[in-house]
Amino acid sequence: MTNLISIVTCPACRHQSVETMPTDACLHLYECKSCGTLLKPKEGDCCVFCSYGSQPCPPIQEARARR
Repeated sequence: MTNLISIVTCPACRHQSVETMPTDACLHLYECKSCGTLLKPKEGDCCVFCSYGSQPCPPIQEARARR
């Protein structure tokens, strides 16, 4: 079962925001709702949820579940 809720934590100000992840696309840019920092995926990650979220994106969750 894929979890579509992830808590994104801004590395600049540590603000946390509960977000619903899209199932049909990766999110490559995310603007912090507190400080306005534009988050981009870390090298090797496919999206901001994989880099800064409490849950990885749905495609990664599904790939892990198949293992």
